[in-house]
Amino acid sequence: MAGTIPNLPLSMQFDKDSGKPLRGGKLSFYQANTTTPQLAYKDVGLTLPHPNPITLDGAGRVPSFYLADGLVRVRLTNARGSVQFDEASLLVIGPSAGGGGGGGSVDATTVFQTGDVMWLDVDVVRLGWVRDNGRTIGSAASGATERANADCQSLFTFLWQNFDTTLCPVLGGRGGSAASDWAADKQITLPDKRGYVTGGLDTMGNAAAGRLSGVPILSGGVTTPGSLIGEPTHAQTVNEMPSHNHGGETGDPTTSPSVGAAVASQGNSGVGNFYAVNTTLPAHHHTIASQGGGQAMNVTQRTVLGTFYRKL
Repeated sequence: MAGTIPNLPLSMQFDKDSGKPLRGGKLSFYQANTTTPQLAYKDVGLTLPHPNPITLDGAGRVPSFYLADGLVRVRLTNARGSVQFDEASLLVIGPSAGGGGGGGSVDATTVFQTGDVMWLDVDVVRLGWVRDNGRTIGSAASGATERANADCQSLFTFLWQNFDTTLCPVLGGRGGSAASDWAADKQITLPDKRGYVTGGLDTMGNAAAGRLSGVPILSGGVTTPGSLIGEPTHAQTVNEMPSHNHGGETGDPTTSPSVGAAVASQGNSGVGNFYAVNTTLPAHHHTIASQGGGQAMNVTQRTVLGTFYRKL
């Protein structure tokens, strides 16, 4: 569903200092109470995005626009960047999709927001979402491999602000801000969850639980969101094997005085016939043949496979 901000579409705006029409003014939208950009659209189906910010025409008029239902931050400046107003949380009036009029609003806390992740047991492209598959997103001119479109700007900013370059690298290197990298048509890499299952941080707002001690870390750390840990197979070390004994016989000391794993010395110190049972024997050991193939064992839990989607 979609709605708009009352009194803004098609209205004329005037510079608060000069009183002249705000021609060339810039109208920007963000998620409520944040600096994360949120797109406005030219249609109620939210498929044709406006640039963000929207530029007012020569008469200072605001073009028609539609927003996802909920709350939004709205900021208007003149062409030189002087702020005319900046409202941190305005209600989008709707729903208006399908030609309907006003009505109740949708609580923004009950719907998906930019950056939210959803798992489904499918392998398809999903409208309004991209896949956490290690490919890239960016502007229409960026050449991004997962999605190159203006509607990626909000997620581009979300990834840039919430994940460091080891987890979500920007191709060509990060610049001074998400906005400058977006304007430069750079690509940002999506988190790569192929072949992974989800798990909880060792902290999650509390003291470290220490439950991931000794787990192999591929990137990040056990208290860093988006980090990769674990292994699908593992070759046991000697210390990981259970305590056990090796069976076997020591052999006949009258015929095998030099065969070889340490056993108690046999015989006495006297001099006598070599073939006597109580003759003196040299120190010796018995070799036991090695067992097992040394292959890595599978440590992967039973898992249902699907796709991780991330909201644009």
